[in-house]
Amino acid sequence: MIDKKDVKYVANLAKIKIASGQEAFLEEQFSKIIGYIDKLKELNVEGVEPSRGAHITRDVFREDKVVPSDCREEILKNSPSREGDYFKIPKVVE
Repeated sequence: MIDKKDVKYVANLAKIKIASGQEAFLEEQFSKIIGYIDKLKELNVEGVEPSRGAHITRDVFREDKVVPSDCREEILKNSPSREGDYFKIPKVVE
């Protein structure tokens, strides 16, 4: 089902390096995952409504409200470096 070529392909997509000894282990793990997905495909879900979660019983969104806040100094205290009322960080874009 899954071979070393597939493992290397997925590793390349994920931008991860795999030690040569791990390839066989990952082949087995990927095969188990694909097998489980194939098993799920066999389920008859005709007429089953999609759900967003059985534990959600109410809408958790709220309207945004603007409230006054004066904690700037307290927030800036946490910065390792600051310049006036701003965080000072190293340049990351040239």
